[in-house]
Amino acid sequence: MDKLSAEQRHMNMAAIHSKNTNPEMVVRRGLWKKGFRYRLNHRRLPGHPDLVLRKYRTCIFVNGCFWHGHEVQLPLAPAESGEWIVENSKCCKIPKTNQTFWVEKIRRNQLRDREQQRRLAAMGWHCITVWECELTPKRREETLESLAYTLNSIFLQDHTQPTRYAQLEEEDSRLGMAAEDRGGGPLI
Repeated sequence: MDKLSAEQRHMNMAAIHSKNTNPEMVVRRGLWKKGFRYRLNHRRLPGHPDLVLRKYRTCIFVNGCFWHGHEVQLPLAPAESGEWIVENSKCCKIPKTNQTFWVEKIRRNQLRDREQQRRLAAMGWHCITVWECELTPKRREETLESLAYTLNSIFLQDHTQPTRYAQLEEEDSRLGMAAEDRGGGPLI
C-alpha cells in the first residue's frame, strides 16, 4: 500500500527528470577527473545517450534501476488470475498498485533501450550501460575504475594496427631475442 496520497505521488513522480540526475552526475564527475572528455545528450544519435565520447566511439547510458527494470524478468501476459507475477530484483521492485501500467511501461523502456543500442552498434558505436545500483558509495569507485578500463580497452582495440604488429613479430623472429638488437635505438 502506498503511504502517499495520489496527489503527493503525482508530485513525486513529476519531479523526476531524465537529465542531470544524481547517478549521471557521479559518472560525469568521475570520468572528468580521470581525464575523459565527453558531450552530453547528443541529439543526432539514437536514444540521445547521456554521455558521448567521440574519441572512443562510445555512448554511455546511465540508467535508473526502476525506470529501466534492472535484472527484472517481466512476463508477457498476466497470470490466469489477472495479476502479474513479477520476479523483482534487489534494486528494482515493481509496485503492486497499478501493476499493469508499470509492467508495460518498463517493458517499453527495455525494448526501446535494446533497439537504440542495436542502432548505435550498427553505426559503429560502442554502448555502455551504467546502472544506478552500481554507483552506491560502496561500489562507486570500483565502477568508475572499471568504466575507465573499458574505455581505454576500446580505444586500444579501435586504434591498433594489427598489420604493423604482425610485421614486428616477423622481424623479431628473424632477429631472435629482443636483447640482440644491435642498433642501439628503440625497437619500434
